[in-house]
Amino acid sequence: MAAKPQTYANHVKVVPAYHYFTFALVAIYFVYRLYLLITAPSLPNGMGVVAATALLMIMFWARLFALRVQDRVIRLEMQMRVAGLAPDLGPRFGEFTTNQLCALRFASDAEFPELARKVLSEKLDDRTAIKKMVRNWQADDARA
Repeated sequence: MAAKPQTYANHVKVVPAYHYFTFALVAIYFVYRLYLLITAPSLPNGMGVVAATALLMIMFWARLFALRVQDRVIRLEMQMRVAGLAPDLGPRFGEFTTNQLCALRFASDAEFPELARKVLSEKLDDRTAIKKMVRNWQADDARA
């Protein structure tokens, strides 16, 4: 069966095993360790809370680091698109924010130059607002 075409409404990437199952397990473990510390204060139970907190932070930072790397790749990809599709914007590439570039990547090649100019001239920086302006959605199925 063919995959459902990507649109603004369904473009958010959710990995259920990570976002729901693994996070839920770590959150439950944190609450359990906190409960143990409150009901029976001790050094081992305190260290359990520290370990559970570290696990939560590892999950958070691992996701954040992956998204930051993805943003850097998007920036490079968009620099190449600007050079090829809107060379007049090349000298202004540094004016684009990460939010703008991450939203503009969904614009088709045909509408990209006009939308990029509009985003720069109106100083639009809201990812959601820019994505909603895209008329011909270009799917990004390789995101993290």
